[in-house]
Amino acid sequence: MALNVETLGNLERRITISVPLQPLEAQIKQRLNQISRTAKFAGFRPGKAPIGLVNQHYGNQVRDEVYSGAVEKSFGDAVEENKLRVAGFPNIEHKPFDAASEVLEYTATFEIFPEVAIGDLSKVKIERPVTDISDADVKKTLDVLVKQRVSFEPVKRASKKGDRVNVTLKAFLDGQEVESTGDNGIDLVIGEGGRVASFDDELIGSKTGVSKKFDITYPEDYESAQIAGKTVGYEVTFNSVSQPKYPEIDADFAKSLGIEDGDVEKMKAEIAESLKQEVAKRVSAKLKEQVFQALADNSEFDIPRAILEVEINRMMQTTEQNLKQRGADISNIRLEPSMFEDQAKRSSKLRLLLGELINKNGLHANADQVRAMVDVFSQSFERPADVVTWYYADPKRLDEPAALATEENAVSWVLTQVKVTDKKVKFDDLMGTA
Repeated sequence: MALNVETLGNLERRITISVPLQPLEAQIKQRLNQISRTAKFAGFRPGKAPIGLVNQHYGNQVRDEVYSGAVEKSFGDAVEENKLRVAGFPNIEHKPFDAASEVLEYTATFEIFPEVAIGDLSKVKIERPVTDISDADVKKTLDVLVKQRVSFEPVKRASKKGDRVNVTLKAFLDGQEVESTGDNGIDLVIGEGGRVASFDDELIGSKTGVSKKFDITYPEDYESAQIAGKTVGYEVTFNSVSQPKYPEIDADFAKSLGIEDGDVEKMKAEIAESLKQEVAKRVSAKLKEQVFQALADNSEFDIPRAILEVEINRMMQTTEQNLKQRGADISNIRLEPSMFEDQAKRSSKLRLLLGELINKNGLHANADQVRAMVDVFSQSFERPADVVTWYYADPKRLDEPAALATEENAVSWVLTQVKVTDKKVKFDDLMGTA
């Protein structure tokens, strides 16, 4: 086998390979002999047809298979001999196999993986968020839990903010009815959000049985293009007005949250512990985000186009699936690869960096770390033990927890190389609820 390696660019290579055909003739003959033992031809018993007839019917197919196998093997040998790490699939070009005589010559054009070097991290500064869980934070969480369990009771007074009203509604645009609840009323909580504030303002001050008309002019940038910048007329009839009734924070409330003995203080302690766990997750996420940015900022290398295109396609498919789940009409949405180019470059670069860092420093997760990650996954389910059993019933199911545990090892390693300082932050700021 003769070969020549050309450098076409930073990552692009082309190999020209010549494969002698004489040694392949024995393989072709052997294959034809195997076929002849079972081949059926009119006028001949199975396995008794002349080899020439077998060759006439199957020769081209067998030759193509043998030659294709020779191309695949010779390319693999050439890559190994030249210590090339091929990224993606090669583009192989050759003349028709039946045109080859003594030598089959072909070219393989492909990309190689770049030399990935982790930049100097010693001067990188990373801030670790630090926050304390206060009684006020526990109270805020309790308030949210109370509001989630609100019930409503009918009242005879006029409606006000926070009340739930049941209304029948008609909407008109340019004098034409565009929406109607029919005879079925709908429940609206006044001031709950999701609507323009001026609409909810019109729901305040009316009693059961009252009907009213009003106009709402929607902003130019309103999310619904049909009514953005337009004035919509409404006819609303109030079927009922109900005021919110919030549960007391007592033993029954504690039991509803899983505290079997109804101990309110124990409930608060568990809420505090839950908040601490959530804070730990947020801190971990913030650190990981900074670590990934530091790796990306301190390393420069080209990304193989083959890898980039795979990542772009993955992102496009994920985006399309998400849009479908949200009810979007995909036929009216045109996703272009260029929309995902920058994001794909960053994620591909990080994947290569993490792979190099993990392999070079032996950071693959061990069995105990994988089990710890599985335990974390299982805690959000009612029967954690069953979830653990499910993961270990099929080794492939451990791929995800193993990858995440390995990623955590990489983040921890980077944190030992950089300058980490603690930064006091408010609980609400960390949680994004400020």
